[in-house]
Amino acid sequence: MCLGIPAQIMAITDAERCMAKVNVGGVLREVNIACIVDEEHPIEQCVGDWTLVHVGFALSRIDEDEAQRTLELLAELGELQQELDAMERSGAAA
Repeated sequence: MCLGIPAQIMAITDAERCMAKVNVGGVLREVNIACIVDEEHPIEQCVGDWTLVHVGFALSRIDEDEAQRTLELLAELGELQQELDAMERSGAAA
């Protein structure tokens, strides 16, 4: 199953390419955040944002409460650990 996993943006790693380091349940990885950047929310305002990440892309911003509820639900379903393990096996972890 492919899921969008909540992640918090920790740092901008390459503003020109819209790349950022995110924390996904303790796993740090680099993702593209171009989909969540616009004139009203420029890249420099993204650090600290919560987002849904899927296959290396931040798809949308979400609030922290929604992120925490989603992480709790995924943990209950056993999906979160499977997704984190898959990220680490793929070599995507930073």
